[in-house]
Amino acid sequence: MAITQQMLDDLAAIFPDYREGEITKPDGAHIKKWLSQFDAAVQEPLLSEMSHILKQTYIPKTQVESFLANLVANEKLTGGDPKKFWKDAKFLDLQKRGSSQRELMKMTEAPLKAQTGYGVADCGKNTPACFIYLDDGLFSGNTILGNLRDWLKGAAPSQALVHVVVMALHRGGQFYARTELEKTASQVGKKIEFKWWRIVELEDRKTYIKDSDVLRPTKIPEDQPTKDYVKTLKFSPTLRPAGSLGTAKFFSSEEARELLEQQFLLKGVYIRTQSGNFNEYARPLGNMVLSTLGFGSTIVTFRNCPNNAPLAFWAGSPWYPLFPRKTN
Repeated sequence: MAITQQMLDDLAAIFPDYREGEITKPDGAHIKKWLSQFDAAVQEPLLSEMSHILKQTYIPKTQVESFLANLVANEKLTGGDPKKFWKDAKFLDLQKRGSSQRELMKMTEAPLKAQTGYGVADCGKNTPACFIYLDDGLFSGNTILGNLRDWLKGAAPSQALVHVVVMALHRGGQFYARTELEKTASQVGKKIEFKWWRIVELEDRKTYIKDSDVLRPTKIPEDQPTKDYVKTLKFSPTLRPAGSLGTAKFFSSEEARELLEQQFLLKGVYIRTQSGNFNEYARPLGNMVLSTLGFGSTIVTFRNCPNNAPLAFWAGSPWYPLFPRKTN
């Protein structure tokens, strides 16, 4: 099937609000330029699967606004009394780099005032009954861990409940962050409970690799640069057994999933060889401290593309990115 202008426009139409006001609005020409960097034989199926998956993994501003508005009145969170709950809940402003936490607090302001009459700054003025930590997403868990660990060691009370609210949650990162935070709390003699809220939850744990919702290749491509890169890794990559579309069923088929995994791995290795601007953690399939092929997330929000997504999503010159990334 030949690629039509409509197919290009349809993909661009999935993320029209990506970094709105900061970059040029994506259109069919933008998609075509990005797609042209792949071999001609894979361009049409790659375009088709990207349209399929991003309809599920791209998080637009309207969805975030709806999520936050619903959370303000959520009975499980507020115990059925939003006004009392939010009066006694304190928003944590702990982010060392970036502005996502403060921007999400601003987005919470309007529904919070409409439901309770309080603004974010009015909440938790006295002794807080609980704390609210907002962020775009939980990927490897390192960002949330770093911010909350310092708080636990310092300003956190001796006993507290913390609600961690993110747009996307990866289970491996959550397990790591939760385990380390509970360990830190115990070490400093504090009793801290964590509860987690999200729009979408993804399976990325190594133990459950067969059911993973992130890009985990089933094989190493017959490509010498990729084979050479694999040799530099501390451990041999854990490959995904073929045959599963994951718990969230983001992918349209096993064949289409494998196409994305193979192509983004190949191009990620290529991008690394073409640019000297990456550190060792910028893996072909996305940032990861562990010595692997990469994190492999396909989550992108209207605010930014995480560096845990494949390099082919966001890397810059000489590569042309689908999602130009704003760094902290």
